[in-house]
Amino acid sequence: MTTTLARISAEPIDTATVEDAVSGPEHGAVVLFTGVVRNHDGGQSVSALEYQPHPDAERFLAKCCADVASESGLPVAAVHRVGDLVVGDVALVAAVASAHRAEAFATCATLVERIKSEVPIWKRQHFAAGTSEWVGL
Repeated sequence: MTTTLARISAEPIDTATVEDAVSGPEHGAVVLFTGVVRNHDGGQSVSALEYQPHPDAERFLAKCCADVASESGLPVAAVHRVGDLVVGDVALVAAVASAHRAEAFATCATLVERIKSEVPIWKRQHFAAGTSEWVGL
């Protein structure tokens, strides 16, 4: 299988586009992960996030997706948003399709974890109190 979609986007993510990239008549399961900006972290109120990508972040995302697709034999797709996001905005959409749900769920979890650990996108949290911090640096 190959990656059908791997993109970094400054624009809002269309979840249907990501799902459609992996869907097909041979698949009885499509698992879609949607990562959304939440309003809290570590006991503090979060008002917004800022995602800054490395210039080659899309290449890293494509490699990550291609590796997961190759290892699993399943179609995978992912789009990660960058720039300024507010609570409720979609930051990441990842999708995996398979004949059965268990394999799709497991592979989607693997894909999301690998994206978070391998793709160089840095996150700055802005707190309601007026402070901010970079996460995971």
